[in-house]
Amino acid sequence: MDDLHMRPATAGDLDTVLAFWKTAAEGTSISDDRDGVERLVARDPEALILAERDGELVGTVIAGFDGWRCHLYRLAVHPDRRRQGIGSALLAAAEDRFVTLGGRRGDAMVLERNARAHHAWRAAGYTPEDQWRRWVKHFTD
Repeated sequence: MDDLHMRPATAGDLDTVLAFWKTAAEGTSISDDRDGVERLVARDPEALILAERDGELVGTVIAGFDGWRCHLYRLAVHPDRRRQGIGSALLAAAEDRFVTLGGRRGDAMVLERNARAHHAWRAAGYTPEDQWRRWVKHFTD
């Protein structure tokens, strides 16, 4: 993985990231727009981690830390680049960030229907917690 470069996203990367997620991410989110990603990068410039190979975006993860908990979102690897260790490298970068910030436990948003992702998360040492259920309220239409 010596040719894999990790770096935080900048404002100049946002259109590329949004286009990448349409190809590589499972499902869409209410926050998958330029305003949402701009707010993320402005609020926490180190949270959106990009993996590049030969200058091409091949993976992303959002490693958000609110001072209390470590949250992982948008772990996505380009379909043509999967099973090459990119997802593992992104998670390692996210976990290093969390440890540096004082985080103690990471959690991930993983769609129930995304069985491929379940295998990847389990392989990385994450397990589902059946006693928890996500409760959601949308603030916009």
